[in-house]
Amino acid sequence: MTSNLTKEEIKEMIFQLPVEQLIALMADIEERVENLTMMQLAETGFAEWNDPEEDIYNDET
Repeated sequence: MTSNLTKEEIKEMIFQLPVEQLIALMADIEERVENLTMMQLAETGFAEWNDPEEDIYNDET
């Protein structure tokens, strides 16, 4: 999804939300950030699998 909204325009729209919706939005954002952070941490555990010499699944023989 691509948008031409600026950060300030988004903030202005968000700040118009009722408190209950702000709280729900914050929870959604926190969950998204936590998921992305965990995925980034998990990537470091699989770095050793990125060895091109051992990439048997991309053989075109």
